[in-house]
Amino acid sequence: MSSSCDPRYAPAGDVDGALMVIDSRLKAVHDGRTGTDPEQQKLLDQLTASLDLKGVHDLLDGACTLVFMFMKWLRGVHEDHDKDVIEYVVPSLVATLRMMPRSVRPEAIPTMTGLVVAAGTGLSPSLWRRQYGDWTKEEMTALEATALLLAEHINRIAGDRDFATRMIGETLSRAEGEAEAGPGGGAGFDPGWDEDGD
Repeated sequence: MSSSCDPRYAPAGDVDGALMVIDSRLKAVHDGRTGTDPEQQKLLDQLTASLDLKGVHDLLDGACTLVFMFMKWLRGVHEDHDKDVIEYVVPSLVATLRMMPRSVRPEAIPTMTGLVVAAGTGLSPSLWRRQYGDWTKEEMTALEATALLLAEHINRIAGDRDFATRMIGETLSRAEGEAEAGPGGGAGFDPGWDEDGD
């Protein structure tokens, strides 16, 4: 029986915008900065200033798509070693979120855990979250942190600090090429790679 949280029914959202935010934050972390690069910050400010309510929801859906794609990749890697992605990824993610009290409010952590578990079990994080009403401001910040931490986890596994964002960028380019070639499937977003990232 199909789930109401099946990714095929989930809007992809503004994946490009969400990826730009995460990439900017990752670069700041790797460069040892507490803030974002001024040029990157200008782009981020332009992005957020241009968003209406629909744009905000599209950006949130885009971030959820990133969480889904990151967890799909992580699930494949862990399954290759007979490990459960939930067991190996979620506890360290939660522990790290708890160490970020200025950015991530404690009450947002259970929701982020649910999003990641949903993604790790093949469900749409976006549709899973919609069951519980509107997003809170605290959850929006926590969602960004969650996507950032998952991307960084992937980068550490790959031994390449740009691997996660490059993987998404390549997937988006491939999806755009397929969309131009002809009509595709439903409204959902198929990451289009095998579990090993190929």
